[in-house]
Amino acid sequence: MTAVVVSGAIANKLRNGGEAWVRLSWARGLRRLGFDVWLVEQLPAAAPAAERYFTDVVRAFGFEGRAALLAGAAPRSVGVPYRDLLDVAAEARLLVNISGHLTRAPLLARLRRRAYVDLDPGYTQLWPGAARLAGHDLHFTIAENLGRGDCTLPSAGVRWRAVRQPVVLDDWPVAPARAPRRFTTVASWRHPFGRLRHGARTYGIKLDEFRKVVELPARCAEPFELALDIHPDERPDLELLRRHRWRVVDAPARLGDPEAFRRYVQASGAEFSVAQGVYVETRSGWFSDRTTRYLASGKPALVQDTGFARTLPVGEGLVAFRTLDEAVAGAEAIASEPERHAAAARRIAEEHFDADRVLARFADDCGVAP
Repeated sequence: MTAVVVSGAIANKLRNGGEAWVRLSWARGLRRLGFDVWLVEQLPAAAPAAERYFTDVVRAFGFEGRAALLAGAAPRSVGVPYRDLLDVAAEARLLVNISGHLTRAPLLARLRRRAYVDLDPGYTQLWPGAARLAGHDLHFTIAENLGRGDCTLPSAGVRWRAVRQPVVLDDWPVAPARAPRRFTTVASWRHPFGRLRHGARTYGIKLDEFRKVVELPARCAEPFELALDIHPDERPDLELLRRHRWRVVDAPARLGDPEAFRRYVQASGAEFSVAQGVYVETRSGWFSDRTTRYLASGKPALVQDTGFARTLPVGEGLVAFRTLDEAVAGAEAIASEPERHAAAARRIAEEHFDADRVLARFADDCGVAP
């Protein structure tokens, strides 16, 4: 059996069940294909709460004994002992380095083939953090339009291969919506690194995009809810949202683990969400991992257009919008025929985001087989 190391942030994203699903979907999907998958994460310093969270998550998803959390500068490992991990790295055929998370030189030196997976296009290519791209044999991005047509993202001197966000369909079965059929999403109000500035250009973040469509619930009959990671001091924005009939719930408190995140998505009627400004303005084709889970659960998605219509079917199950008026029309269309849109949503997940298909192609591109 071929060993593969998957590295990404779980403990570093404490109380963020949705982020855990991103890394778990890669790990579980590759395991389904027959790979011997090992999870590795690093923390800058010891953090007991984060370490407990990591241990709980990997145990719940069947990776106990196949996962290690490197805490601090010293070779201290939670889970698989560090010496054993070095042996695993020497035997592994591939590192799947999600967002370039793994930087430990002794481990990287032993991993014979390394694939960088870019989940944050724009920040990856335009920031000084692009230095993390070095030392990888292959580079993948979820910005499917990078290098095509009207996409304005630069390549940063890298040959990028497109990859989609994988979703393990068995983890996300079709689920009936609860009444009333709410449009929901899960989001952080501010990007952890703030607005992206490149040259004379400044790209907006989630709060900027939400403000453009803040009137949406007041113009629709359906309820709209945001599971939001937002600081309590953001009072003007919280008041703005509530004044326009958005219901706001505390995402870290309500969706702090992967199971809570799944329950929330599957109890929704549909998704409504915007994207980071850099994804939209560069026409990158970026597509959210969160949206793939809504689609798989049979939840239609009304999401801001990033250029993904170039590669994905839109209009039924997946509805793209650019303006407030288009968002209103999309919400009305989904609400008028919810069952038709729900069935189409699941079909899109099966045809375009099924981990079995996505990761089989990824493994082939990386030149590895189980």
